[in-house]
Amino acid sequence: MKIRSMFAALAATAAMPLTAHAVDLEVTHWWTSGGEAAAVAEFAKAFDATGNHWVDGAIAGSGGTARPIMISRITGGDPMAATQFNHGRQAEELVEAGLMRDLTDVAEAEGWADLVNPPTLLDACTLDGRIYCVPVNIHSWQWLWLSNQAFADAGVPVPANWDEFVAAAPALEAAGKIPLAVGQQPWQTSGAFDVLLVALAGPDVFRKVYGDKDAEAAAGPEIARVFQAADDARRMSANSNVQDWNQATNLVITGQAGGQIMGDWAQGEFQVAGQVAGEDYTCLPGLGVNEIISTGGDAFYFPIVDDADVTEAQGVLASVMMSPETQVAFNLKKGSLPVRGDVDLAAANDCMKKGLEILASGNVLPSVDELLSPDTTTQKNDLFVEFFNNPDMTPEDAQARFVEIIDSAD
Repeated sequence: MKIRSMFAALAATAAMPLTAHAVDLEVTHWWTSGGEAAAVAEFAKAFDATGNHWVDGAIAGSGGTARPIMISRITGGDPMAATQFNHGRQAEELVEAGLMRDLTDVAEAEGWADLVNPPTLLDACTLDGRIYCVPVNIHSWQWLWLSNQAFADAGVPVPANWDEFVAAAPALEAAGKIPLAVGQQPWQTSGAFDVLLVALAGPDVFRKVYGDKDAEAAAGPEIARVFQAADDARRMSANSNVQDWNQATNLVITGQAGGQIMGDWAQGEFQVAGQVAGEDYTCLPGLGVNEIISTGGDAFYFPIVDDADVTEAQGVLASVMMSPETQVAFNLKKGSLPVRGDVDLAAANDCMKKGLEILASGNVLPSVDELLSPDTTTQKNDLFVEFFNNPDMTPEDAQARFVEIIDSAD
């Protein structure tokens, strides 16, 4: 069914705004891996420092598992105080239905419009000129993560791009390695295809297909090349028998797999494992072919509640999440880039620095979540689950299905 106070500016001493009464706020999210848990603990610590208390409502699984639960609670009259969604259109219907708190007063008081970079992240929180969420990070899908140990064991150099990675697959297999680690969560194969699309077909084709919903472009030779690369990817990942994305990342960390196409949230797992970028693992933005990042990521929305103290504390939490100190602490643990363009990230590792350089260059794309509705995304996910698990589906058959999805996309 279609579901349609000001706070003082943070002082340089990192003082946080306080509520009149200490409040427990339940915050739901799907950050449950080691790296994710370390990052979300930074939010909790910063909010607790205001005299309030973060009540952690982690939902195991992934966004695809968590979002229906979150939405059901909000529409069913049992809202949490704050909840994670990805940048884009996932909460659009909840906002249209009047179920989400308007944060425009907080955003204007703190000058978010002058701080958030790129501005499209705040645009994704905006509907009819009003701001309904706080963006907390920039996560890009456009990365290939490589195990230096796996390639050393196989006796081949660490690849510098996708073609070299594919060419190294036989040597990896001969050394008992899985060339490409891919988990069975639906969004993983779909996301990997989108990374291949940007790298091999280019950003202009990406914008035509997902931005313009151009079915003719989806049927074209550039996308045919991407499906052939996806066919290579499914062959290289045939023995990757894991479910969750972080389990696939662990195959790379432990040298059991050569690489993984995954967003930069994978960095949090490498960090928890004590691995060092450039020494233990290598990162290739844009698969080493087309250095670009997508500006996906996470934002927090605040369901409307009938409690003045909770409402006030929601504003405090929004302010804390955007504070420079919290932005640095959280994103260094998460592996993502901060949404504020004015923070010091001298402690960033080599891979994060690559992302920051690309962001500064302006070579960025919106995330697929910002361009497609949840319904279209689900159709796309279903297609790639079938494609990666059914070797009888040819690239040509899969592309024909893809064209139908794009032709009816909203």
